[in-house]
Amino acid sequence: MFTVIGLMLGGMCIGFLLRKKQYPGIHLLITALIWVLLFLLGIEVGSNRQIVEGLATLGIEAFTITFATVVGSCICAWILWKWLYHNEKKGGEV
Repeated sequence: MFTVIGLMLGGMCIGFLLRKKQYPGIHLLITALIWVLLFLLGIEVGSNRQIVEGLATLGIEAFTITFATVVGSCICAWILWKWLYHNEKKGGEV
């Protein structure tokens, strides 16, 4: 865990030092590396017997949490939009 945190902090420091330079194509490289990492994660998950056997249960829980999060976010965004629009209509400040 300390290795991961150390690598992330090291990357942040290097990024901070090199922030003024332009690197063409870096976004494509980052996207490709993320795809490779996701593929390797899929291989790791697929080879883990416990995860594969419990996939149905995990899937239902993940769907429930995702659905609740999306619905809650939509409701909160709608309430905020109504509140802001209502204040704008009255000419008041937020």
